[in-house]
Amino acid sequence: MAAENQITIIGNLADDPELRYTQSGVAVTNVRVAVNRRKRNQETNEWEDALDGFFTCNVWREQAENVAESLSKGDRVLVLGRLRSRSYDTKEGETRWVTEIEADEVTPSLRWARAEVTRNPRGGGGGQRASAESAPPPPPPDSDDVPF
Repeated sequence: MAAENQITIIGNLADDPELRYTQSGVAVTNVRVAVNRRKRNQETNEWEDALDGFFTCNVWREQAENVAESLSKGDRVLVLGRLRSRSYDTKEGETRWVTEIEADEVTPSLRWARAEVTRNPRGGGGGQRASAESAPPPPPPDSDDVPF
């Protein structure tokens, strides 16, 4: 059985989404998601939130623009994606490693909120639409084209 690299997180946006474009014009939005775990305080018998961590998520292409236009700091979201590690060199010449989530889907949580969905117009005919919707998402651009 092949190993799968899939992750699902549910949390709140720690900042407003940051939309940028690569040098070749590909949209990318970065969001930081704060993931909390509810636990019962044994002393007070009350429920409390415990921060499990902040996760940086990269969203590409049209979905990047949709996320930047639709979501804001504090919104509760679900993110489905893949873990990706990359390295970069600091100005001091040190190599740093980061692990991020390459998001395949980002959606608002409707547990405590309502949303109005507005579909974006899609080009092409019915046959193209069906194959585009069933195809896996395209991979992110080469690391040389990443704007960070």
